[in-house]
Amino acid sequence: MSRFLRAVLVLFVLSSCGGGLGYGTSPRNLDNACAILDERPEYARAFRAAERRWGVPAHVQMATIYQESKFVSDARTPYRWSLGVIPTGRISSAYGYSQALDGTWEEYLAESGRFGARRTDIHDAADFIGWYMAKSTERLGISPFDARNQYLAYHEGRTGFARGSQNAKPWLLRVSGEVEDRAARYRAQLGTCRAGRGLV
Repeated sequence: MSRFLRAVLVLFVLSSCGGGLGYGTSPRNLDNACAILDERPEYARAFRAAERRWGVPAHVQMATIYQESKFVSDARTPYRWSLGVIPTGRISSAYGYSQALDGTWEEYLAESGRFGARRTDIHDAADFIGWYMAKSTERLGISPFDARNQYLAYHEGRTGFARGSQNAKPWLLRVSGEVEDRAARYRAQLGTCRAGRGLV
């Protein structure tokens, strides 16, 4: 194998592992909301702004981002493989902190007028989650504090949630319970630290 082909293969493998070459790393302690905000103070500003604009509390935003991307800014879904060796594209177009799909992100940009927004920016990702969940409150009557059902509607889409598609997915119901538990834990933690001031 030529040196050039070897270099291309190495770059391809590196870029397919985790969605990039390390540009979007997560905070060190994802189990503690205060530690997350201490390490990344810009997150607190982002969550506070989204909460003010859309009414979705910071702990629900944070639990959703944890579940979707583990706070990795450029997270992508894995590749599909043909014959176990040929990449045939990613599982979906989900990208960034919020794992927003291309079509939903475009809808958000059109409705919010934030055409410069990026899925890799925590402020834009938090605003997107707030926007999406506020619409779930408006259309489905889900409380913005109900992390479990907000996450189910976020994952399945509002139409899927209204049809009950989540009820055929025991794994998703389990995950939504984990999101609910993490949101409650984050809320309790935010109430004990300076970084969480104004977020609970």
